[in-house]
Amino acid sequence: MSEDKAAEGMEPAPQAAAPPAEINTIPNGKGHEAGEQTTAAAKSPPGDTSEQEIVPNSSQNVRSEDLEAKRAESQEFLSSIEDKKTTRFTDFEGKTSFGMSVFNLGNAIMGSGILGLSYAMANTGVVLFLVLLTVVAVLSSYSIHLLLKSSGIVGIRAYEQLGQRAFGTPGKMAAGIAITLQNIGAMSSYLFIVKNEFPLVIQAFMGITSSSGEWYLNGKYLVVLVSISVILPLALMKQLGYLGYTSGFSLSCMVFFLISVIYKKFQTPCPFTDFTLNSTAVLTAVTNDTHYNPSCTPKMVNLNSQTAYTIPILAFAFVCHPEVLPIYTELKNPSKKRMQHVSNISIVVMYTMYFLAALFGYLTFYGEVESELLHTYSRLDPYDTLILCVRLAVLTAVTLTVPIVLFPVRRAIQQLFFPNKTFYWPRHIAIAVTLLTLINLLVIFAPNILGIFGIIGATSAPCLIFIFPAIFYIRIVPKEQEPMRSTPKILAACFAGIGFLFMIMSLSFIIIDWTSGSSKGNGGH
Repeated sequence: MSEDKAAEGMEPAPQAAAPPAEINTIPNGKGHEAGEQTTAAAKSPPGDTSEQEIVPNSSQNVRSEDLEAKRAESQEFLSSIEDKKTTRFTDFEGKTSFGMSVFNLGNAIMGSGILGLSYAMANTGVVLFLVLLTVVAVLSSYSIHLLLKSSGIVGIRAYEQLGQRAFGTPGKMAAGIAITLQNIGAMSSYLFIVKNEFPLVIQAFMGITSSSGEWYLNGKYLVVLVSISVILPLALMKQLGYLGYTSGFSLSCMVFFLISVIYKKFQTPCPFTDFTLNSTAVLTAVTNDTHYNPSCTPKMVNLNSQTAYTIPILAFAFVCHPEVLPIYTELKNPSKKRMQHVSNISIVVMYTMYFLAALFGYLTFYGEVESELLHTYSRLDPYDTLILCVRLAVLTAVTLTVPIVLFPVRRAIQQLFFPNKTFYWPRHIAIAVTLLTLINLLVIFAPNILGIFGIIGATSAPCLIFIFPAIFYIRIVPKEQEPMRSTPKILAACFAGIGFLFMIMSLSFIIIDWTSGSSKGNGGH
């Protein structure tokens, strides 16, 4: 496979004194899967960000015998060839603006995890939730920094290939498996929402108060129908870039969801009247003064058995690391500093949306909030027009996100099992059909969305956020540049240790919770 050859040929790359060897590895970057190509722009010694500014002006130095000028000229030439021949992560062909890149990465971060954050806040308290959310966001930004620095040294902009460069085939397999597990978990959670919410939307449209067994009100049938009619055709697209428009629309739907959650907080009395307990009840303006009812007082810190799920849900919500390097590839005038700014802005925007959605969802229902926020709103009034629109928006968003998340899984599977094969339509289709079949089985038989968030978040998320970026960084950065006892590598080692601790603690809490029989992830909700 061309990537493997490139990885082997890049052994001299970390040595700053061997620019010709660096340049010779670039042509091997053609023929990659979308987003996996190596790029000349990234192949510069760490800390040397001036090269990318030199490239556009290299023609002025053509006549100079200076080695740096020749190098810049070669980079410009090879970069122009790559622009023409390489299929990139999206249709923008490496010309994506700073703002659009922020939008793309924000869309990669945003997921159905936002629907579980109010429940997480109810089980941690407002202050503790804010602290945990802040810590996870900062750590996510730091891990992206490690990924960008590693990719800048070896010129590789694909997660699996960083694993190959650091640890050979085992590293490549570990990264591929983690991405596969993570994204299968994400797709399962998206389709779980379709399974839960689609029947309620149809009921509201048709004015049906209770289901009498009709197939079109059965979530299991509906999720299969949506998978076949909407998700599969989009997942069969040859290039991920064709889905750029649907991803933009998907993120817009989630913004509408956030606005609606904030609005409903001020329209819902506390305590609220449960429509499911009294179908003839009319919501009356019960006092909103929280002093009259202790259950309407938000808790600043709250620890219970369900707190164990909070960190995995948060970590799952911030995983965007498999998409960082492809977005870096398509960024206009790329540099590590510029891409780090893209990442930081995206994380801050999503951090704000997450906190606001969790806060206002929690302040609407307090201790009554459920692990899936939209299901809680159906207890107010299943026929409320705004809630119906919100359900439709979220259903649309998560349905259109599934094909986008499926692409990296298919790429990882192809790298692991068919590394030397060129594009082949039957295999492309077969992998998509197999993945969707597996995910539909998971969704139909999984007990609860909390279990999906908890288990996947406690295993693959720590690898992608904490462990892999740190150990890849330690292995890839040359010892001559940063000795093992240097501060950056010590910090990276501590970062990996945090990831291992986080994984062990989260899994232990969840297993203890399940065995005690008190877990809502075991079918309670």
